[in-house]
Amino acid sequence: MLVDALTHAGIDALATREPGGSPGAEAIRKLLLGGGPEAWDGETEALLMVAARRDHLVHTIRPALTARRWVVCDRFADSTLAYQGYGRGLPLEALRALHRFICDGVQHPDLTLILDLPVEIGLARASDRNRFENMVKDFHERMREGFLTIARQASERCVVIDATGTVESVRRAVAAAVRERLGVAL
Repeated sequence: MLVDALTHAGIDALATREPGGSPGAEAIRKLLLGGGPEAWDGETEALLMVAARRDHLVHTIRPALTARRWVVCDRFADSTLAYQGYGRGLPLEALRALHRFICDGVQHPDLTLILDLPVEIGLARASDRNRFENMVKDFHERMREGFLTIARQASERCVVIDATGTVESVRRAVAAAVRERLGVAL
């Protein structure tokens, strides 16, 4: 919906996702999302995520940015901190160092939208149950708190959106955040 709104506003925008977003990263995505909750230990999972991000940066994000396109990415480095750092308990600074190593100059997005809702509601809404959705509730609580901590620590680029409402109320909140932070009326 955001990419459609940006396009309607005359902005050339690309929708992409992580893990995934390029052929190599999509292959890694299949590995990461398949199997049971403990298919990978936290360290292996983090390394796979970072490998997928590197491929995504090289083959999708960097070329789009070079072409002066806006990139709207469903998840990025903050998700690795939240999932593998806060959720899995891996050292946050080690994860940040991995990201810096592979980032190719792309540190953080100009705007990060964190769609927040209680864990029970989020899991109930998840239609594509992958191994992450099948992890224990405590993992999801730690991950949610991680996202909220990241938002507090990086308030200059992060906006927390209450996602408990309707699709339309969330769309309006996203549009307001884009208007306020990036100066684009949607």
